Amino acid sequence: MTSIEIAFVIAFSLCFGSFANVCIYRLPLDLDIVKDRSHCPKCKKKIIWYDNIPLLSSLILSFKCRTCKKKISKQYFIVELLTGLAFMFFYKILGLSFDFVLICIIFIILLIIFFIDLKHFIIPDSLNFSLILIGIIKNFTTQDFLKLNYNLPDSLLGGALGYLIIWLIIFIYKKIRNKEAMGLGDAKLLSAFGFLLGVKSIFIILFVASVLGLLFVLPSLLFKNRSTGSIIPFGPFIILAAILEYFLNLQQYMVLN
Repeated sequence: MTSIEIAFVIAFSLCFGSFANVCIYRLPLDLDIVKDRSHCPKCKKKIIWYDNIPLLSSLILSFKCRTCKKKISKQYFIVELLTGLAFMFFYKILGLSFDFVLICIIFIILLIIFFIDLKHFIIPDSLNFSLILIGIIKNFTTQDFLKLNYNLPDSLLGGALGYLIIWLIIFIYKKIRNKEAMGLGDAKLLSAFGFLLGVKSIFIILFVASVLGLLFVLPSLLFKNRSTGSIIPFGPFIILAAILEYFLNLQQYMVLN
């Protein structure tokens, strides 16, 4: 672990964190994520480069636009901070390796999904299909990257079952209540984790995600701040449950080996 490598990881993480924010804002609006320059979401004024430095600019400007002085969401700062902390953690345990790059890519995709679903209640197909593609391709590599599931039949079954379970929940709930319980984006997300982690993990992820979702809404239901028909995004809970399941599996693998 050298100072040059640490500096590279910090710069790498801040760039990816900034890009994640661009995707979180633009993908739900179907805007180009590459060509257009960043602008203030309130006054639409183009942001000058020195006001667009990850983490620092938000603090210097006190989370306000320099032009219109309107408040800018702290989400931008939080996303960049989470990315920096996560990348440094991955670097500490993996070093500069292909594993490091792969887990950073997966993390960024999950981070974007988390915040988009949290705010807009949608999960773009491009993000889900990117995870599914990684989950399929990894089965044809010769190396055991990230200690993911590398049993092709189990991976394919996990992907198919992950989608089918959510689809059945949506179908049955709609028949009974005449409205959708979840979206197919959740089905594709659970399918992606099936491809990545295998069929056994699907049931654990779904159970833990359901418990987390219940714990999230229970206080507001008890205090009458939310009706039983209120919509909540399920994607973030699937992601949190999958991360927990992955690291538990990784810990068991390291103990056994």
